Amino acid sequence: MGFNKVLVSIIIPVFNVEQFIAATIESVLSQNLKNIEVIIVDDGSCDNSLKICQRYAIIDKRIQIIIQDNQGVSIARNQGLLHAKGEYVFFMDSDDTIDVEFVNSSYRIAKESNSDIVIAGDYYCKRLPNLSALPTCAQFIKNEFLIANSDVRFPEGIQPCEDGLLSHQLLALTKNISKNPFAVYHYREHENQNHHKINENAQKVLLQIPKWFEILDVFYLKNNLYDSHALHLALFLEHEPFELRYLAMPLDDNQKEFLHNLIISFYKKSVIPFLSNEDKKKLSKPFLVFLKSKNHSQFDAFYKRHLWNLRMQMNIKILIYKIKLKLVNIIPVSKLRKRLRATIKLEV
Repeated sequence: MGFNKVLVSIIIPVFNVEQFIAATIESVLSQNLKNIEVIIVDDGSCDNSLKICQRYAIIDKRIQIIIQDNQGVSIARNQGLLHAKGEYVFFMDSDDTIDVEFVNSSYRIAKESNSDIVIAGDYYCKRLPNLSALPTCAQFIKNEFLIANSDVRFPEGIQPCEDGLLSHQLLALTKNISKNPFAVYHYREHENQNHHKINENAQKVLLQIPKWFEILDVFYLKNNLYDSHALHLALFLEHEPFELRYLAMPLDDNQKEFLHNLIISFYKKSVIPFLSNEDKKKLSKPFLVFLKSKNHSQFDAFYKRHLWNLRMQMNIKILIYKIKLKLVNIIPVSKLRKRLRATIKLEV
């Protein structure tokens, strides 16, 4: 490899991404931090993805390739982790790219604060402290921490939320967390992405959610976390099955009722007995209404009014903003006009 010590292992599961994988690999090889290894796990690709990866492996000895039959992204990532020698681990998707300073800045912050997890990216850093789950692109993880918690891995046969479940558990197991808002991850939009396929097969996703709850129940019981982490679990329910599935996916009435009952049942069993009234205030109004609704139709009626009110508030805010700018333009003093314009823009 040309380096005495591997500082960061970057694990990339690959499946039929011949259009994008070259750009992904090049963005990793171009990192300012050179003491890295790149572990590519080909998950049974039937296009030219593997050949492209092999060509790069010949050129750069920091790349190692693992080949397996198609078993899914979770098994591919877990397999890559078994071979990781770096102090820190980063799981990257095979159709995305990262800024040249992504790994270096994340590693530096991790070492300075001796972090188990570095939250990467400004968007995710702003969600602290009430952060219940993360995508892989926002998790820079200490390898020792992963080894010490070897029972926490990407759940096999689960997608979506395999990264959410992993990160939720890891976040519950440590307070040694830092943030890197300057890490820039370039997420590529294209028609073959998993979230498009997920929305096309909503029923398959819904049938996986009971398994999510089973995984969480086993984890919380084993680690005796219900008392101390009830809010953490409630926020996960709000974010993953409620916001990302109930609100964001194209569900029919039967599917909505199924998910509504499923979430409320788990919430009553595993959250309410342990959640304080003070912590309950940290949940969003829509989610609290959802939990109190007799059925999905009652909640949907509320949520339609809620969105309308938000739009009206935004329209009023924009109107006030425009009126203020017009009034400012009347002021004859140029410096005062500029100062007031800057103040008004900060209000929006």
